[in-house]
Order: sequence, then C-alpha cells, then structure tokens
Amino acid sequence: MRNWSCFDLTMIHTGTRPMDEKSVVIFGAGRIGRSFIGQVFGVEGYRVVFIDTDVALVNQLNRRGEYPVIIKGPGGEEKITIPIASAIHSKDRPGVEEAVRDSGIMAISVGKNALPLVAPAVAGGLVQRENRYPGRPLDIILAENMRDAAPFFRERLKENLPEGYALDKLVGLVETSIGKMVPIMSEADLAQDPLQVFAEPYNTLILDRLGFRGTIPSVGAFALKDHIRAWVDRKAFIHNLGHAAAAYSGHLKVPAAVYMHEVLSDAEVLGSTRSVMQESARVLRVVYPAEFDSGSLEAHIEDLLERFRNIKLGDTVFRVGCDLARKLGRDDRFMGIIRLAQDVQQPYERILEAMSKGFLFRATDEKRLMFPADEEFLRDFENNPHRVLEKVCGLNSRGDQLLMTRIIEYYNAFKRV
Repeated sequence: MRNWSCFDLTMIHTGTRPMDEKSVVIFGAGRIGRSFIGQVFGVEGYRVVFIDTDVALVNQLNRRGEYPVIIKGPGGEEKITIPIASAIHSKDRPGVEEAVRDSGIMAISVGKNALPLVAPAVAGGLVQRENRYPGRPLDIILAENMRDAAPFFRERLKENLPEGYALDKLVGLVETSIGKMVPIMSEADLAQDPLQVFAEPYNTLILDRLGFRGTIPSVGAFALKDHIRAWVDRKAFIHNLGHAAAAYSGHLKVPAAVYMHEVLSDAEVLGSTRSVMQESARVLRVVYPAEFDSGSLEAHIEDLLERFRNIKLGDTVFRVGCDLARKLGRDDRFMGIIRLAQDVQQPYERILEAMSKGFLFRATDEKRLMFPADEEFLRDFENNPHRVLEKVCGLNSRGDQLLMTRIIEYYNAFKRV
C-alpha cells in the first residue's frame, strides 16, 4: 500500500515548462491510474505525467518512458503500450506543484484516505497556476469510487489555499464512476515485467458533466452524466455489491476456489448473486426514476455477471472480498443500499443475507495469507458481534435491533453449514 503521507516532504527541483493543453497529470500510478486513466488519455495522444510515492515505480517509468497494458478479454489478450512524458516522485514537492501548474487536465486515483494527503501539493500548484496563468481553470477528475468526492476534496483544498482564492471558479472537481476491473498482479507477472498491468476490455469513464469548469476534452472513453450521484450509486450498489456478494457466497460454498469465474460457475452462487443485484436495482429505480429503468439495469446486471466470469482476467475471490471493515462499513456497498432501501421502503433481505456471509470470509492470497486487518475484524466479530455492527457497520442498538438480530441469525446459520 502506498504511503501518500510523504507529500509533506520536499526536494530541490529545477526547470520550467509551458502549459500544455493536451497533457494530463495523474496522481497515483497504481492499477487504476495506469490501466484506466493513463490508458484513456494516452491513446488520445495526451502527454501523460504520473505522480506516485513508489520510488522504484517512478524510476522505471522514467527509464522506459512507457508501460504495457494487457487487455484480458474473453476472446484473448491484447497488448497496448502507453507512452508517458515523465513520472514524478511525491517527495519532489516543487516538481509536483509545477506539474499541476502547467497541466491541461488532472486526475487523482489514490484512494479516499490519501486524498487529504495530496491536497497540499495540489493547492500549491493551483496557486502557482493562478499566478502564471490568471483565470485559467483546471479540471480535476476524481477517479475515486466514493460518494460526494467533490465536496470532500473541495474542503481539503480550501484548508490549504489562501483566503480569497476563487476555488469554485478556477477548479472543476469532476466526480466519476470507475467501473473497470483490474486484478492484483501476481509475483510471477511482476517479475516478468514490473510495469505491466492487466485489465478487462471495459473502458468507459463515467464523469460528472456539471463538474467541469474548462472546456470538456474530446476523449472517446468519456461518458458524461448530469446526475453523477445516480451513477456512483449504480457502481457501488450493483457492481461493487454484486462482486462482493459473489465472493462471499462463493467462498462459503466453494472455500477452495481461487478465482471469481470458479465460484460463479456454481449455479447456486450465480443465482444468489443475481438476486442480490436485482434487489438493489429495484431500490435504485425508486430512488432515481429519471436515470434508470428496469430494462437498462437488468441488462447492466447481466453484462456485469458476464464480466465477473471472465476467465482470462484471473480476478481472485481474495481481491474481490477482502478488506472487510471497508466493504461491510456503514456507507459502503451493503449498508449504503440497505439504508437507501429503508428510506424508500423497499425490501433488502437478499442483500442482508449476502452481507452476513461476509463475516465468514477467510479467503487468502497467493501466499495463503488473509488480508491482515480481516483476521482482527473477524476475531472481533466472533467475540462481540454487536460492537462490530455498531462501530464498523454503523448500526444502532436501539433503532437497528431487528437488523442486527437478522445479521447474527444469518451468520450463525451459515456458520453451521
């Protein structure tokens, strides 16, 4: 896991460059940053600049000036080589700020917890940009699957910008729905080429049209939406929900299975996963009637189930299900849609059942190790389930007593199987 706290450090950096309208600066050269955001802009001829905390990765990117994306489709593989202009280490604060200052557009793909850590460097670059190019806005694509990413990052920027900086006029904060699936690279794959990343063929970047302040780039992969909240929720509460439900049901039914396509080859697991996704879709239709209808969501579910079963992608049950405290957390894929269902008085029993299976998830990685925090999480749940349901899942012992009871009943029933 990358340590973005090193944005507090600085190094000497020299050199200047003019603004390049067809350039993109991407915070985060991880799997999504390279396989999706970098690819989306790279194939359109953009000058791609990465900023990352991994010294070895930054050095390798600079040494080669390109990286391969291996598209793992059901029909075979395709290799795409993405040229890059440069990579900057996060400790090079002047270099980072200069890159922000001169960029045509920017993207951030570092994870919610790291957003506050990159904000000071971004803010520094924005101040320099206004000094050098007065009145020129910068659009920042927030390539994070999170609700309210724009107001969250806006507040982090405000904390680091001088009083009087016209943030809402000069900075577009563009929320996204990131639907591309990218598997964990095995040690063998990284040994073959440490810069290569695998990804599925899906390459649509859903963005908030209303978030832009400058001219919206003409990029083939862009799918612009006027009501981004609905599409962020569709990603969280159908895609993410269904994926995790399949992992939890699959691990319980076929504990020795390694890959998602293995567990979804079981008719019972496939059927229960589909039911969970369909139950969630019915909630979303009620919440967002102007955005979704039953036909479009049903087609989306079937498309996702096909993508989940992509043998070539090699996506693991471990990757899809691990990090339980986050995925079973109060605002994430299970509890988020349960709260929405309660708000609009829609059933959520299948979702609750799938969530309960998560408390029995013990899949391991290629080294046969569980996700470190999951061991403690499951131990805590076994010792005091009510406390975990309150502290992690956001349930209230008074108002949510029935919900807590149902989860524990399901858990005990599945534990005996």
